[in-house]
Amino acid sequence: MSRFTDELRDPWGLLLGATAGGAAWAVSVHPAGAAFVGVAVWLTKAGIATFQRKPKPQLRVTPGSSEADWMRRATIAAEAFADMSAAMAEGPIAERVVLMRPKADDAMATLQRLAEHASQTGTALGRLNPGFLQNEHDRLQHQRRMATPEVAAELDRSLASLNSQREVFERLSSTRARLIARLESGTLGLEGLVARVVELSAMSATGSLERTKALDELAGELEGIRQGLHETEEITRRALDQ
Repeated sequence: MSRFTDELRDPWGLLLGATAGGAAWAVSVHPAGAAFVGVAVWLTKAGIATFQRKPKPQLRVTPGSSEADWMRRATIAAEAFADMSAAMAEGPIAERVVLMRPKADDAMATLQRLAEHASQTGTALGRLNPGFLQNEHDRLQHQRRMATPEVAAELDRSLASLNSQREVFERLSSTRARLIARLESGTLGLEGLVARVVELSAMSATGSLERTKALDELAGELEGIRQGLHETEEITRRALDQ
C-alpha cells in the first residue's frame, strides 16, 4: 500500500476534511461546494503529509510496554498537528498554529526521551527481585537475633547492602510510575490539542470565533504540556543520578 493511500486513511485527515466541509455548509455554501471543500482539504492534507513526512527515528523503547503504547498515540497526534498546520488555509489561525509547531515538536521530543527513560527503568527493575530481597532480609534478621556480637556486625553489613538494593527498587519503581503518568498526560494533552485545532478551524470558518482569546488559550495549553514534560524530565534525571 502506498504512503499516499495510508495518509488518505488517516482519521485526522478525514476529520479535518469533514470539519472543513461542515463549516463551509454552515456558512451557506451549496452542499456540492461544501463537499468539494471537504474533499479538497482531505486530499491536500494527505498530499502534503506524503511528501513532508520524514522517516521515524528508532526509539529505544521496549516493544509492547506501556510507554510504547503511549508513544504510538503521541506520534499519531504530533503528526496530525504537523499535517494540519501545513494544510490549513492562510489566515490568522494558520499563522499562529505554524508558530506553535516548534513547541509541539519540542514536547514530542521530550515525550520520546521520557519513554526511553521509562524503558530503561523498566529494564533495571527487571534485574531486581523484591520478593527475594525481602526473604533475604527476613532470613538475616532471624540469624542476627541469635548471633554473637562479631557475627552480628557482619550480618549488619549484609542487611545494609540489602536495604540499599530495596531502596534502589523503590526509587526506580517511583520514577517509572511518574514517567508513565506524565507520558499519559502529555499524550492526552497532544491529542486534545489536535482536537482544539480542528475546532478552531471550524469555528473560524463560521465566524463564531474570538480568535485572539481562543488562540491564546491554545498556545497556553501547549506551553503547559511542554513545561510539564520538561519538569518531569528534570526530576527523573535527578532521581536517576542518586
